[in-house]
Amino acid sequence: MRRRSKIPAAPLPQRDGIDPVRVRLPADPEGAWETVREHLVERFRGAIGAGRVEEMVRGGRFLTADGPVDEALAYRAGMYVWFHRDFAPEVPVPFGIGIVHRDERIVVVDKPHFLATTPRGRHVTETAVARLRRELALPALQPAHRLDRLTAGLALFVVRPEDRGAYQNLFAERRVRKEYEAVAPYDPRVALPVTVRSRIVKERGVIAAREEAGEPNAESRIELTGHRGALGRYRLLPATGRTHQLRVHMNALGLPILNDPVYPVVAEEPDPDDFGRPLQLLAKVLEFTDPADGRERRFTSGLRLAAWDADGREQ
Repeated sequence: MRRRSKIPAAPLPQRDGIDPVRVRLPADPEGAWETVREHLVERFRGAIGAGRVEEMVRGGRFLTADGPVDEALAYRAGMYVWFHRDFAPEVPVPFGIGIVHRDERIVVVDKPHFLATTPRGRHVTETAVARLRRELALPALQPAHRLDRLTAGLALFVVRPEDRGAYQNLFAERRVRKEYEAVAPYDPRVALPVTVRSRIVKERGVIAAREEAGEPNAESRIELTGHRGALGRYRLLPATGRTHQLRVHMNALGLPILNDPVYPVVAEEPDPDDFGRPLQLLAKVLEFTDPADGRERRFTSGLRLAAWDADGREQ
């Protein structure tokens, strides 16, 4: 079997904690493109317009391993081209990222509400991975898992690329014990603790996940740890990791998490600078056996949910 050639190192540094985009020029058996410029114009004209692509070529914004792409560079299938896309302005998330633990292999942080873990959609530079790369001067930092943008709490990042697979596998193989805390309505008629099992489906492009009949693919244990008037504090122990799982299961019990903009009803998108109603869900505990040295690890969030503890660090 023919071995694929090694990908050369990117000729561009990160910008604002974001790697350059890398594209590999496809096979061209019919000779549609004489130059790299022609291919780039056709490839990206729908996204940013042909004129903008031409402008980026003239400005030396596209690079190969041998240097900038000029208007005459001959097309060669398999060639790699790098460039930085233009970032749209983003409203800064006005909360810091707390460092819970840092060593030569991993960084465990307290991610605030409203901050995405990784670039997606309109959230690119204002993401946990981009900010941590900048703030900690760790350009190779990568997340081992993803914590939802609206959820606060513990997230684990890997410092070195060669270690990432081992820590990602912990999450993929469900070898991490995760404990969450939530504030939601208190209803004495709901018998707790309870283990909820259901089939959750999340369609691409649809905001809300849904439960449907069929073999369960999601399991959560829900416990009540205290209540004050109409509010309860809950410990949530997910055995699986479906998108929005805890929010879906709490809503199914008639206990939607406080300030949830999706369950039970999808609300209008808030203003980008509205940080006044954080989802009252916190990733509180991570426990696992470290794949590097076999040590038992336990990390606890230092954040608190404002709806339950007005004196907590998170407001």
